[in-house]
Amino acid sequence: MSVLRPFKATDMFKFNNINLDIWTETYGIGFYLNYLSRWPDLCCVQEAPSGRMMGYVIGKAEGVSTEWHGHVTAITVAPEYRRLSLARKMMRLVEMVTDEIYKGFFVDLYVRCANTVAIEMYEGMGYSVYRRVREYYGNLGLGKGGRDEEDAFDMRKPMSRDPNRRSVRANGRDMIVSAHDVS
Repeated sequence: MSVLRPFKATDMFKFNNINLDIWTETYGIGFYLNYLSRWPDLCCVQEAPSGRMMGYVIGKAEGVSTEWHGHVTAITVAPEYRRLSLARKMMRLVEMVTDEIYKGFFVDLYVRCANTVAIEMYEGMGYSVYRRVREYYGNLGLGKGGRDEEDAFDMRKPMSRDPNRRSVRANGRDMIVSAHDVS
């Protein structure tokens, strides 16, 4: 049995088994500390009984008016702990906090278009593609013209403040924007 608990600054000394994965976006220490200080309720760790980190999520609340939402900046599970529904548990926590505490209209996240396992998981949890963001990611190698051209899907799930589902669209895979067009 694992424990879902708040992410602590000292966890950054223990998460290499999770971050050393091709699908995981990693950040500098200051980035993590900023999230932990501003949105501690949207940052959590899944921990094994041994104390080993199994996964984590960091998120934030952002936007204005009907664009006020929870954003999953990073969610990852160590390869040896995948397929145990740990990511689903962490996502449910982010959704609950977004809905009940921040009163957000939706939760969104970005996922590599090539990460079909994650996309299928998110779709199974009620997320849908809102748009495709060209060249969003920049660390899987160089594409044409010396640039990484890894696209992302911006996926969203409406919360209770959006009963008419205005934060999602049916044709999201057809809506293509530049990375410069998203914040």
